[in-house]
Amino acid sequence: MTTTPLTSKAHIDYGLDTLFGRVTKSAECQVGLEQVEHDPMRFALRVQSPVPEDLEQAKTLVVMVEGRRLNGVIRHTERLDDQSLKLEVEPE
Repeated sequence: MTTTPLTSKAHIDYGLDTLFGRVTKSAECQVGLEQVEHDPMRFALRVQSPVPEDLEQAKTLVVMVEGRRLNGVIRHTERLDDQSLKLEVEPE
């Protein structure tokens, strides 16, 4: 997978687990795709600020970026110094 510019606009659908079951939310964000070092099966999605406030609690992710649809389970989240959010995703 190649890295996309951080200026790529993407549509994100993400699933949150709540007391009442899974809730799906959507957002339009500026993102970049990155490879995950030491795990070629995963990809990382770097979401630029402003980040939807509940995206850090998401369990699943579907992203449409540059004509591609990627989806999977979020395995790791990391808030970066520039206030962006890096999500490591294992494809389903």
